[in-house]
Amino acid sequence: MISSHVSSFAGLPVLPFTPGMPLPDDPSAVAWRLEVEDFDAEPEEFAGLVQALREQVPADAVRALVIGEWGEAYERPLPVEALVAAAGEWTALRAVFLADLTYEQCEISWLRHGDITPLLAAYPSLEVLWVRGAQDLRLEPVRHDALRELRFESGGLPAGVVRAVGACELPALHRLDLWLGRSDYGGDATVDDLAGVLAGAGLPALRHLAPCNAEIADAVAAAVAAAPVVPRLEVLDLSMGTLTDEGAAALLAGQPLTHLARLDLHHHYLSEEMAASVVAALPGVRVDVSDPQTADEYDGTRYRYTAVGE
Repeated sequence: MISSHVSSFAGLPVLPFTPGMPLPDDPSAVAWRLEVEDFDAEPEEFAGLVQALREQVPADAVRALVIGEWGEAYERPLPVEALVAAAGEWTALRAVFLADLTYEQCEISWLRHGDITPLLAAYPSLEVLWVRGAQDLRLEPVRHDALRELRFESGGLPAGVVRAVGACELPALHRLDLWLGRSDYGGDATVDDLAGVLAGAGLPALRHLAPCNAEIADAVAAAVAAAPVVPRLEVLDLSMGTLTDEGAAALLAGQPLTHLARLDLHHHYLSEEMAASVVAALPGVRVDVSDPQTADEYDGTRYRYTAVGE
């Protein structure tokens, strides 16, 4: 899942940018990857790379950016200010992936960010934003009229970020992915923090919701069972977490889910009987109950793990 870099992003093949490189015939037909070579590079090196892209690639050809290593990603936050500074030129930018680093470069729970709100403010036409890692990640509630896809990949997503997303006004947002993660990696969100997202008042176009990779998967499933946002969804993704029979039973006992095109529960802790019951209860819905897990037991205590943690 995070063992290799993306080869395409926002429908475009990814091309690493190197200062002085020959440009492709159509420089707007790629997603430009920006990454410094040394993990301990100074901040000026990443800023210089951004500046070189600004100077060498036509501004209207910068449609998508994939940000890799920026230098000591485990210690220094990704310098979004370098991207914000280019906003006046990069008016065609529609998609950004912050921190496409593999676990060999930096564990996902170590990736350090700061406040990403200025990026959204600087690019009102941005349609896709992916963020990997959540150490010190911050977001303030905003209104953004163009954003269609928002994805947070983390081993532990801060409650403040979850609340901020729920308080945002994102009238065009079609897909929202929240990898909630584990408490021991900073994932301190509760179902109360999800209330704004599950109410969906600021997300009228939402069709794909993924409060996934959750240590609190059972509680999330129970909350989703009565969530106002669910009737408008086409895809509900509760995968990668610690879902047990208790959570699945609560989900089935709630509001109807037969309108869904897909229910993703893969990587779960369901019994075979409960997994079969979920599938049988939702004819016509593509239900994914693959990748069953078995809880580890130590000294009489059972431990269940999310798919992505450290």
